[in-house]
Amino acid sequence: MAKTTCPNILNQGTCTDPGCRLNHNVYKCALCSRIFSNQGAYNQHLSTKGHLKRTREAFFFCTICHKYVVGMNSWRSHTSSKRHVSKASAQGLSPDVPPEEPKQFPGYRLCIVCNRQIPNQLWANHPKQPQHKQRELFLKFTSALEETEKDKNGLSVIGDFDFQIVDPDQVASGVLRTGTIQSQVPSTQMTLMEVRLASSKGQKAFSPFVVTIHGSSRTITSRSPLTFSIKVSQAHLGRAEDRLELLFEDVKLQSRFMITRPVLVIVGSQADHKLLKPKVPYVPRKRTEKQPETNIIEGEAPPSTKAIPYVGKLPLARIPKDLADTLGTGSMKEILNLVRRLYLPPVLNSESYSGHFRHLLWMEEFQRDRDMEHYDIPDARLSKHKSLYHLEVPGLAEKRPSVLVGDQILIRDPRSAPGHWFSGWVYVVEKEEVGLKLGRSFTALTSDRLLARFKSNRIPMRRQHQALVSAFFEDRLIFPTDLHLPRTIPQSPNPRSTIQWRNPLIADNSPQKRAVLSIAYREPGSMPFVIFGPPGTGKTVTLVEAILQVLSINSASRILATAPSNSAADLIVSRLAAAGLNPTDLFRAYAPSRSKLDVPTSISSYSYRNANGQFSVPPMSDMLRFRIIVTTCVSASIVSGIGMPRGHFSHIFTDEAGQATEPEVMIGIRMMADKNTNVILAGDPKQLGPIIRSSAARILGLETSYLERLMKREVYDEVTDYGKSVVTLVKNFRSHNAILQFPNEKFYRNQLQCHGDPRTINFYLGSPHVVASKFPVVFHSISGKDDREASSPSFFNIDEVTLVKTLVQKLKSDKVLRTSDNDIGIIAPYHAQVLKIRKALKPVADAIKVGSVEEFQGQERRVIIISTVRSSKEFVEYDLRRTLGFVANPRRFNVAVTRAQCLLYIVGDPTVLSIDPLWRAFLNYIHLSGGWKGPPPMWDTREPVDESENGAGKYDAGVRKAAREDMNEFTRMMEAMTFGGVQALLDLEDADGEEEGDVDHNEDQPWNEDE
Repeated sequence: MAKTTCPNILNQGTCTDPGCRLNHNVYKCALCSRIFSNQGAYNQHLSTKGHLKRTREAFFFCTICHKYVVGMNSWRSHTSSKRHVSKASAQGLSPDVPPEEPKQFPGYRLCIVCNRQIPNQLWANHPKQPQHKQRELFLKFTSALEETEKDKNGLSVIGDFDFQIVDPDQVASGVLRTGTIQSQVPSTQMTLMEVRLASSKGQKAFSPFVVTIHGSSRTITSRSPLTFSIKVSQAHLGRAEDRLELLFEDVKLQSRFMITRPVLVIVGSQADHKLLKPKVPYVPRKRTEKQPETNIIEGEAPPSTKAIPYVGKLPLARIPKDLADTLGTGSMKEILNLVRRLYLPPVLNSESYSGHFRHLLWMEEFQRDRDMEHYDIPDARLSKHKSLYHLEVPGLAEKRPSVLVGDQILIRDPRSAPGHWFSGWVYVVEKEEVGLKLGRSFTALTSDRLLARFKSNRIPMRRQHQALVSAFFEDRLIFPTDLHLPRTIPQSPNPRSTIQWRNPLIADNSPQKRAVLSIAYREPGSMPFVIFGPPGTGKTVTLVEAILQVLSINSASRILATAPSNSAADLIVSRLAAAGLNPTDLFRAYAPSRSKLDVPTSISSYSYRNANGQFSVPPMSDMLRFRIIVTTCVSASIVSGIGMPRGHFSHIFTDEAGQATEPEVMIGIRMMADKNTNVILAGDPKQLGPIIRSSAARILGLETSYLERLMKREVYDEVTDYGKSVVTLVKNFRSHNAILQFPNEKFYRNQLQCHGDPRTINFYLGSPHVVASKFPVVFHSISGKDDREASSPSFFNIDEVTLVKTLVQKLKSDKVLRTSDNDIGIIAPYHAQVLKIRKALKPVADAIKVGSVEEFQGQERRVIIISTVRSSKEFVEYDLRRTLGFVANPRRFNVAVTRAQCLLYIVGDPTVLSIDPLWRAFLNYIHLSGGWKGPPPMWDTREPVDESENGAGKYDAGVRKAAREDMNEFTRMMEAMTFGGVQALLDLEDADGEEEGDVDHNEDQPWNEDE
């Protein structure tokens, strides 16, 4: 028999009656008047935009000062004010008085339905508002549903229909639960008129549950109970839920009433759920109280900070205080309006260029500092070993936070004066702890509890500011026009000369060949040339060949080659080394913070280390003799910083240019180029751009790379200006055509041609690992559950983890089609899911790479498995567009689905994914091609997809509308039955209040590779 929720809990949030036997297993948010059935859901609610907005709008009354206050922030300010503290002291009370929510507030009227104070002048129109009507619907539905879950009129429905976690092999053949309907009143006679599942009507079309009534009689008396059974049969992993609806008639009174029971099952692994379940409920991470940093005692910098013999002084480029104040207050809309109006130029041109990007950099740095505050350790302990203090850092192995040798960590003793800190330089970075060197005056016992604060390294930002204020500026490089466009396609001045291809395959690839020739024979001082390289088309191969041809054709040429990441720069070096360049011609410049363990042994001879073993640079005479120097975009500051002359390099190449911010690329260009330097960019603006942590800076353009901005200009038309300013590579050597087809149509105008090795791309065709024998793309539909734990806002989905593990086990157990760990890559958009998958695979396939989309850009695997994570049953409560978060990012989508060579496997909840038009079109493509597995889609996959800006809202609204219709139907049915009205016990937040946009997705963004 269902327990009634305790009214004390509902009204006051607590119950002081020790004899109360009613249901206390609920959590109430007093501010929002919402009830939650578990602490995890309650904790998740506390971080939502709706709750946070309510804390700003809530009305409070101070019983000490007899004063009304609006907003939680204002309440905190009020209770800490001198006047309040003084009045509290005079009355002998604590100033930390709990706020009271007044039922009446001057000039306002309380709406009980919405639990909001409405201004008197708006009251007449308030009940007509959609949000109010929506709440009324929720109120009626939840009241009716709770009433039906109670036993009534002497009838009791006995049985537990939560099947819990059931093994897939067991549930495939069916699992049975039995229930009994019995009457406790001797004189009554009831008839079961109808038994059904809610899924038999409304939007839910699929249910694994079947109800069977035992016997032929439908009459229930005190002497003749009625039994029934519910059977669940499900061949796939995942969750299912339904509602059993039993309609009765009292024969004597001729009145009807309904009793319902929830029916639930999780098909999966009990071991996985036990291993991966949240260790503690999710509680939003609280920032440590902001302590001023007015007196910082510097420690001793490590030798690596002096490993590069820089000349000249690096500008401090501190963020202007007025800009910091602007960024620290107000909503996103208010911040954007102020920044546009006060700081950014109306037009980006040669005069405004520097100021525009410098302000965007400051905005990004401001957000980085705020994000770093999340990693503050309020109860840090230090242990001393020789001259270093060692600090254990949670999440260090996952680079959360990212700490490098040469970084600084502030240490504060809570007993010291306000604003007093010690700055510790990082000397050693290990798996779980760092070694710091603090000032000689610092002392601490092992038992001391200290505050550790991580600071982002400002050197990369200062290098970018230094480049932006450089006097060198040429429109041909920054704002090229028709005036800078070559009249003809660059080619050899001697028609009879034949080029010797270092990579003979390029001679048979027309686009690659054209790109190399256009670069090799380009006039000095030309506009930037772009190698537009979609996935798997060999842009790095093309770039390396172009470098080799430039060196071969012109003995005086000198090249600076850069890339956004160390891995991309190392790839350039390894391919140049394989082509025969020796360490006297080729130099790989590393930042001193780079660990020698991270450098591939095959290219270590191309670098230089000083007497202390730190990466450095050889004497200037050697630096000037190198024909090519390779470094990251940020570490390109090394060549200018040590005093190499401007114009030394005839060419500056940047690979993966779409992944770097424009100021990062400018470090090499604006600090080293002169009027004769040619710039070559290789990349794909349709794939991932640079990692930007500031939403405001992202919106204002910092996420738009230099490559992407140039390609939006008229002089980079891929058809008209082919060979003059840009060449698009079109031959894809990576993927099966079925994997390539959808992104090819959506992102590349169907230009890409499949040229993969048939022995590779057809490997899994006709195997048990695909659904359609000739279609190596599978979407496995699964209904799971979002979870979070501890203080991380990142999501994970245990049901999808189990399915991913099952897929891996099937691939590895195949004795015919051998698949190794290195053949498989697993992509998940949430860091928490990455960690859970790694944990589940540890005893099964520990060597499989599991990571974010960013970690897979530029890589490929035979098999790619994508876990999309997000799932929701709350089709009415939540805005599903926001539930998707950055899963619905076109560039992330493009990168994720183009990594696979011969098998692409996607795991996800189709109802949630289909809200996004791009995902909906992709799911349609898979379903119509026969690659679907699991519960079928709940929409017509043959209908054209609305890919306009309104598409997502349209599909979200459609799902929500269907759910509302189900609720309305149920509510109307209950109202038609005369079982007596009951006041609502539970209230639900409206759709606009529970937005997922409040989740800090920077938690799942990887950090930039600082140097």
